[in-house]
Amino acid sequence: MRLNLTLPLAIVYSIFSLSCVHKDGKNLNQGEIHYSINYLGSIGSTPKEVLPKDLVVSFKNNKILFEMISPIGNSGIMNLTNPDEDIYDTYFSLFTIKYYYAADKGEIYPGFESMEGMEITKTDRKAVICGFNCMNAELTFPADRNKKYNIWYTTEINVKNPNAASPFNQIDGVLMNFVFLIGHSELQFTAETVYRKNISDKVFERRERFTRVSRENIIRFINKMLLL
Repeated sequence: MRLNLTLPLAIVYSIFSLSCVHKDGKNLNQGEIHYSINYLGSIGSTPKEVLPKDLVVSFKNNKILFEMISPIGNSGIMNLTNPDEDIYDTYFSLFTIKYYYAADKGEIYPGFESMEGMEITKTDRKAVICGFNCMNAELTFPADRNKKYNIWYTTEINVKNPNAASPFNQIDGVLMNFVFLIGHSELQFTAETVYRKNISDKVFERRERFTRVSRENIIRFINKMLLL
């Protein structure tokens, strides 16, 4: 989400404070965050009705699961981080097709090659999103260093290394408003609701019934999903 830098700080606070719901207090160490997704740029001929409508992030201490699942055909992408079990998986499903890639520790999840060369500059801007105090950073990419994207993150949700395997691994905080570039597509995520919820450890186990594939193949499947 891009914000006009001339907006008064009070307006920035009100925009985010009213945009989402925060339940059951701060300093959560487990629960869920629900984000809306806005697709920009080229998505080929894929009907938007087929694309995932939201992102659900489940977290528990240092474990985190990102799920972008379409309401049609149970299709989508999942990223799973479970450092205790040395699991850094990416899952792709499209109807009956089910593949996964197991990354090594320190490896960035596949699919974010368009974000290589990204530069992150932290600012002193503040906002309140879903009741959490958030900090700001600006992103630029090699194709156009004059174009800036804003992301917002909070340290008031207790997840250790929440961005360990993502392009935002320099950010030590949970992202509340951010952008992903995948292929030629730009996906903007905005937190809508934060829940305190008991999350079973089974949520963070490696998925069965998925066939393991190479990094190159999982990238191809992810890009194809957005650029059919």
